[in-house]
Order: sequence, then structure tokens, then C-alpha cells
Amino acid sequence: MSQATRLAHHIERTVTGPMWHGPALADVLDGVTRDRALAHPLLGAHSIWEIVLHITVWCDIARLRVQGQATEDPTPEQDWPPVPAACAEDWPIAVERLHESHRRLAADVLQLTDAQLDAKVPGLGYAVGVMLSGIVEHGTYHGGQIALLRRAGGQP
Repeated sequence: MSQATRLAHHIERTVTGPMWHGPALADVLDGVTRDRALAHPLLGAHSIWEIVLHITVWCDIARLRVQGQATEDPTPEQDWPPVPAACAEDWPIAVERLHESHRRLAADVLQLTDAQLDAKVPGLGYAVGVMLSGIVEHGTYHGGQIALLRRAGGQP
């Protein structure tokens, strides 16, 4: 299996699973209602919905960088976008965008050569492959936060 194929599978499995460490993002988001996604059960912590938007933002940034578009780091408002004035239909859309962003990134990664994975991200000091591994780590880290927020809100 090529390095690109392995990374693409890891990126997709971050959302869909299976993951060796435990639940993937889809698993920790399963059964989360709009109200639970909006809740702030821990003082000072982001909501589940805010975390989903944040994970999606960084997956989209990585995709732009893979496509060769030099992107600046996001502003704080871009990094943690506000939850829209939420109606019930918006929550499943946010979750689907999370899935779609990872699918699209994985599809782009499949087209990369080892040389492209080893090349530096334009304007940054690390390789494309390191950035892509970071997307998996980022999703996994925030998946753990979502699991803790579920428990803090009384949901297993």
C-alpha cells in the first residue's frame, strides 16, 4: 500500500472508523441532538457543534494546501466559526460537512506521490505528509473532547 493510500484511509477512518483507539468521529457524534450539540456543559469549553465546525475548517484548509493553494493560518473567527442561528436541520448538515470534508481530502491525497507528500507545505516549515497525519491526530483529539462533553452533559 502506498503512503498516499495509507494516509487517505486514515483520514477517512478518522470520521468513519474503525479506529484502533476507540470511537471515530461518527461514533461519538451518533445520537447527538441539536440541543446537545449547542450545549456548553463544561464552563469555558467549546460546544460539540463548535468543535465539529473547527475540525471541518482544518480539514478544508489542509485540502486547499494539498491543492497547492498557499493559505494563511485562519483568523480566530475562521478557526472557530460561530454556530449559525441554528434550526434543527442545520446540525445534520454540519455533521455531513465534516464527513464530506474528510472524504474530499482523502480523495485528493490518493493522487499524491511520495515526493509530493515529502515536500514542504508552501510557506510552512513542515511536509505535506506531516500535515495530513496532523489532520488525523486533530480529529482524534477533538473526538475525545466530544466524548467528554457528551458525558458531562449526561449522555453516554
